[in-house]
Amino acid sequence: MIKSISVAITGSSGLRVALRFLEVSKSAELEIKGIIVSDGAFNVALHEEGLSREGLFKMLSGYSKVYTDSDFEAPLASSSNQPDAMVIVPASIKTIGLIASGIPSTLTSRAALAILRLRRKLVVAPRETPLGVVELSNMLKLARAGALIVPMTLAFYTKPKSIDDLVDFAVGKIFDVLGVEVRVYRRWGEDYVES
Repeated sequence: MIKSISVAITGSSGLRVALRFLEVSKSAELEIKGIIVSDGAFNVALHEEGLSREGLFKMLSGYSKVYTDSDFEAPLASSSNQPDAMVIVPASIKTIGLIASGIPSTLTSRAALAILRLRRKLVVAPRETPLGVVELSNMLKLARAGALIVPMTLAFYTKPKSIDDLVDFAVGKIFDVLGVEVRVYRRWGEDYVES
């Protein structure tokens, strides 16, 4: 059973999904042992959400201790201090490539490799499209190593009425593979109630 997680936010579009994931994690009473933010994620935060580096740090610090991707003194840099699971949302193609190649040159890739060595759950949520042979090969390597790949895709059987509904679908799918019960989207076969 998953009781503790770490979260890495990398430089791909979709910061809003990461923020919602953290919000739902807190309400699901998961212990967030640390949040890692890459330089690219700070750029995305400014571009997509108008959040400065300081603003994002302040927002994230309400959930847990926040580390940059170059902070190798962080507890998450060690295999002896890993949570039950790690979620990388959004996962940049660069980060996926580093992990798939076994290169611990960032705190995110180092922590993810530790999670895989310990055979704990690693959830990787890429947003990139289209995907070429190199990107797909790296994701296949991660899947073969034990990672769970959860692309941030759209679904319309949930009858979304807003962007928040689409975000909740992506967040719900991550919780589904973690095995943590949350109710943030309507699953296939559930009755639809017009609100």
